[in-house]
Amino acid sequence: MLRRSTFIATAAAVILAIGAGAADAQKVLKFGSVFRPGLPSGDAVEDGLKPVMAEASGGKLTLDPHYRGSLCGEQKCGEQANQGLLAIWTSSTANFGNFAPSLTIFDLPFLFKDLDWANKISDSWLGEAQSEQAAKETQHKVFEVFASGGFRHLGNAARPFHKPSDMKGIKIRVTKSPVEYTLIKTWGAIPVPYDWLQLYQGLQTGVVQGQYVQVPWQYVYKMHEVQKFYTEVGGAWGGNHISMDLKQYNQLTDDEKKWLRAGMDQFSKMARAGDNAWVIELTEKLKGEIDEWYKPTDAEMDLWRAGAVGAWADAKGTYNASRAERALAEQGLDSFIAALKKGGAL
Repeated sequence: MLRRSTFIATAAAVILAIGAGAADAQKVLKFGSVFRPGLPSGDAVEDGLKPVMAEASGGKLTLDPHYRGSLCGEQKCGEQANQGLLAIWTSSTANFGNFAPSLTIFDLPFLFKDLDWANKISDSWLGEAQSEQAAKETQHKVFEVFASGGFRHLGNAARPFHKPSDMKGIKIRVTKSPVEYTLIKTWGAIPVPYDWLQLYQGLQTGVVQGQYVQVPWQYVYKMHEVQKFYTEVGGAWGGNHISMDLKQYNQLTDDEKKWLRAGMDQFSKMARAGDNAWVIELTEKLKGEIDEWYKPTDAEMDLWRAGAVGAWADAKGTYNASRAERALAEQGLDSFIAALKKGGAL
């Protein structure tokens, strides 16, 4: 009888231990990105998302980050997430378009007046609305839309650009984005799709003469060494997102979703603040190493914005016009709204 009692007690202890182990089991979320620590978005993952999620969960939910494209490039990470090879991923908002145009609205030129407005709107109602749209149109849960490098600005090796007509005949490197291609063409330049990693040499040899890229990236890759004229035109925001495969997200418990959200909230704060500081720091450094940094007058900016109407019109149907108009109206961009309506973009 004693032996039986001892067996029962031992078995009960084992069952309790197994139950406790199951309750305390660690779940690991695999993360793939071209980000890296040392740059704002990478630091926001490594020092924000990762530790806050682990701390909030008591170590029950952790992140396994893979940086520098070691698992996948931007266009492949989302596919691998859907295949269950990883859980969380990032890319530009433009590359999210491989799945659906859910985030296309963030790529529209001159949607945002400045970085403060971009962060305010993307981190509130518009970000939430597009996340809900993405969940319906794709198999991805978008947590945050944020910038990497702020706004795009024009750099070129040919001559100063003060107004769009100054770009006539100049070959400007563009990505595969139809919106960017149309914008550069409307401004009067010759858009030339060209690989980023070959761009320095292309500028040296004159195959292309300029580019429309966020300043921090131009500085990091030393493009200012071979192009000495810059124009603070802004327009296109360097939107990025951080998302999770929707099926895997839906399999999380309510507690796990809460812990993940805590990590994402910290990521958002760090990524936005870090990027703003990065833009300011590297823009000032670049200004000291070039021949001209030109800030257009208000009248000249009206000309630059006018060139964006065609790009918006070409993209019509890929974005929610009422949301776009609301965002512009909140920033007081009434004249741009009127121009877009006249051009059939709203």
